[in-house]
Amino acid sequence: MKDQSGTLRLQDHKSPFYNLKKIWNPSWFQGNRKKRNYFEGWYFKMVDKTLNHAWAVIPGISLHHDDPHAFIQVINGKTGQTWYFRFPKEAFLFSRQDFYVEIGNNSFSKDHIKLDINEKEGIFSGELHFENQVPFRASLKRPGIMGWYRYAPFMECYHGVVSLNHSITGEMIMNGDAADFNQGIGYIEKDWGSSMPKSWVWMQSNHFEKTGVSFMLSVADIPWIGKSFEGFLGFLLLNNEIIPFATYTGAKISHLHKEKDQVEIQITTKKHVIDISGIKDTSIKSKGALKAPVSKGMDRVIHENINARLNIKLTGKDGQIIFEGTGSPAGLEIVDDSDLLSSSK
Repeated sequence: MKDQSGTLRLQDHKSPFYNLKKIWNPSWFQGNRKKRNYFEGWYFKMVDKTLNHAWAVIPGISLHHDDPHAFIQVINGKTGQTWYFRFPKEAFLFSRQDFYVEIGNNSFSKDHIKLDINEKEGIFSGELHFENQVPFRASLKRPGIMGWYRYAPFMECYHGVVSLNHSITGEMIMNGDAADFNQGIGYIEKDWGSSMPKSWVWMQSNHFEKTGVSFMLSVADIPWIGKSFEGFLGFLLLNNEIIPFATYTGAKISHLHKEKDQVEIQITTKKHVIDISGIKDTSIKSKGALKAPVSKGMDRVIHENINARLNIKLTGKDGQIIFEGTGSPAGLEIVDDSDLLSSSK
């Protein structure tokens, strides 16, 4: 697949149309004008119909000056095993017309993922197609999940949601394991900037008892212009309605308690109270070690569990329970070594 000009590009500094349009299309590659101190990555989570296969694939690029390269990370949610495949930065190509990225023989978009990796460390091959996507639609007032913070300059990290929920067709060989993803469910989000935050809690699931429900929450210590603040963003997709909640909407975290493998959070909005608890699957021996970007490159190791369990309760201000359910498998990261996030409120 190529853009309308017939080419994919490594960099593109002279396209004012692209530079403007990408603001309201956070799924598109945002780093076309960046040469150093920059990363960008997309997160594809895929779970099969039987729940026997839960995988995440993270393609991206790191342009930190000591070690610029493209990469593809893979995590097996059932075992916690991870892989990190490096590519020359020149192997990273993107389209100017949509979210479409190639890294070597591998390609990624909101509609598909194609893997063709044959390395000593691991072999991954196959192609999956995504349909019935539920996007987080952007507007002038709210250009994505970050709201007006998307316009704020000098932020260390930006976040985007590409597809809250979609169906999957196709099969893939995942390091010798044949995985049939037909009638499976997927999710796509992304991050870009100079570095991930020092501390954060992230959780996501679209596997609840009720069909079509999807949930994501990210809480982080966010540095900005010499100071920092505890910010959060998230959504609950329920009955085909997206309920957003974030710092920029006036919502508040009224309770946060975290431990090594579990977390409890309560969020109060103008209309709702949301109670969330997340617990990792501690039976998994491998810790799901992934590389994360810092100012010097992809040098930080964080641990993600994508076989976790989330309990969600949405209550109206009148005390009536609107939704209550358990999401599993779920992704859960608790990255707070410096204890910057409040452990109780």
